[in-house]
Amino acid sequence: MDFLMSGLAACGACLFTNPLEVVKTRMQLQGELRAPGTYQRHYRNVFHAFITIGKVDGPAALQKGLAPALLYQFLMNGIRLGTYGLAEAGGYLHTAEGALSCPRSAAAGALAGVMGAYLGSPIYMVKTHLQAQAASEIAVGHQYKHRGMFQALSEIGQKHGLVGLWRGALGGLPRVIIGSSTQLCTFSSTKDLITQWEIFPPQSWKVALMAAMVSGIAVVLAMTPFDVVSTRLYNQPTDAQGKLEWSCAASSLRREKNEAQTSQLLKRLGARDKSRKGRLPRATPQSHFYWIENNRQQKD
Repeated sequence: MDFLMSGLAACGACLFTNPLEVVKTRMQLQGELRAPGTYQRHYRNVFHAFITIGKVDGPAALQKGLAPALLYQFLMNGIRLGTYGLAEAGGYLHTAEGALSCPRSAAAGALAGVMGAYLGSPIYMVKTHLQAQAASEIAVGHQYKHRGMFQALSEIGQKHGLVGLWRGALGGLPRVIIGSSTQLCTFSSTKDLITQWEIFPPQSWKVALMAAMVSGIAVVLAMTPFDVVSTRLYNQPTDAQGKLEWSCAASSLRREKNEAQTSQLLKRLGARDKSRKGRLPRATPQSHFYWIENNRQQKD
């Protein structure tokens, strides 16, 4: 039941935050492997991106990739939050004195995240392809011509086999390890601190909301550079054999470095961190909805 409720909670949040994911994806692909100042910036900031996409692609484009996004959230967070919840309920995350162990919590979060993300990697890849598709005048990154999730999965599978469906998966694992361990560890420890300090009543929804906001900020700060690399890995084109030009985070960073000096690379990663504004509203609802449902089950 933990796995089902975790997945449904993540899907509920995804319905409202998918437009932010579309904006984030396009901002992260903008200027790929180009030196600063040598490309046209179609999306100047989050709000400008919303307006531009709605004006050129139409309002419906802000929900591009919704089907794979929902399926990915159900698979990934169902496994991730469900596994972490079981570990927490089993007492594996606490010391003999009953205090939350940050190393254990981070390790459990990272392991649970890797399991969920690797299983859902083909769905995440297709989601990225669909969300990057845009009218030519505002297109960024490689443009796939998928007509939908099932058509995309079928075409990739027929052309490149199972290996093709999981391309870029290993390169995306650092993103999940950093993000999941940071989010779950920060959420659990913040929730415990708020409860101990008795800022709000123990069972109040405000406890979960505050913990979710703190963990959301932490995960965005820690995860965004890895998220940029992951998005570009999944969206890059392949050769005739289905091989990626760069297949891991390290090779991606090396390629970026070859295109610009180290200082420029850091500035570019900092510029991409503007897309972190689109991540915070996504991280908060998922943690919030899950904790409320998990708390209800424990009381039952």
